[in-house]
Amino acid sequence: MNQINGIEDFLKIKPSIVTIGTFDGVHLGHQKILSKLVSEGKKSKLETIVLTFFPHPRKILNPSIQLSLLNTQSEKIELFKSSGIDNLITQKFNKDFSEYSAEKYVQKILVNKLKIKKILIGYDHRFGKNRDAGIKELKTLGDKYNFDVIEISAKEKNNISISSTKIRNALFNGKLNIAKSYLGYDYKITGKVIQGNSIGRKIGYPTANLQVMDKDKLIPKRGVYLVYTKLENKVIHGMMNIGIKPTIKSKEGSIEVHLFEWKKNIYNKSIDVFLKKFIREEKKFKSLDKLADQLKIDKENCLIMLNEKQ
Repeated sequence: MNQINGIEDFLKIKPSIVTIGTFDGVHLGHQKILSKLVSEGKKSKLETIVLTFFPHPRKILNPSIQLSLLNTQSEKIELFKSSGIDNLITQKFNKDFSEYSAEKYVQKILVNKLKIKKILIGYDHRFGKNRDAGIKELKTLGDKYNFDVIEISAKEKNNISISSTKIRNALFNGKLNIAKSYLGYDYKITGKVIQGNSIGRKIGYPTANLQVMDKDKLIPKRGVYLVYTKLENKVIHGMMNIGIKPTIKSKEGSIEVHLFEWKKNIYNKSIDVFLKKFIREEKKFKSLDKLADQLKIDKENCLIMLNEKQ
């Protein structure tokens, strides 16, 4: 897969089939569309292109909005690599780009730069300044500029929208099995390991404190989770707490991971933490000793779950 940052850097001249969208999650619904794109590309002998945008268009058009994205940009790119597409173009979305008229967008971007012969797009797709144009206008422009419009049906498009909503709701409620059934993979949080207050170490459960750099990344429900990460080509299991650490009266949110059977220093390293199972709600304990007692129970429960799966 060729990864291109910006249409200006796209130099291919081979005729193409294109699909366009934000593809947050690159979940199973999206993957069906990508499979359709690849299949149509092979059948028509066209280069396959996914055109996506960063930052998320809604962030530019409404800066005050708080997004809850399933993927960071780097996570999304990794997921696209296994889709079979030829090219992933990430176009910087800004105010100037949003001011393009529908015809300027089609002529300058799709026709002149991407050499489009076919476009695979949702029945409700909106584009151009103020999102004034839709599928009808796109088909008219297709006749003018000699490309075909393959319409993703309402049923297919609605399934994608429903999937995205269900994934978010499942994560906000700690229902990881439901989220995975729509994503097709374990949800993950990527963060840099930073220095914490070392309270976990003092009570026998040292933790890696994760700093999530992308503020728009969806953080699941507060509580304790069974998780795993990959370090030095090994899968390392552990338990993670998402919350505000009420026992020590912290007001700041935190994500802390206690890894089983791992002693090496990982400060300042970036790690991927995959969520497997929600264990319990976050609780406030009367003392650190009581917290340590509960952490022992949590770890035992996690190890039981792991042994059951082997």
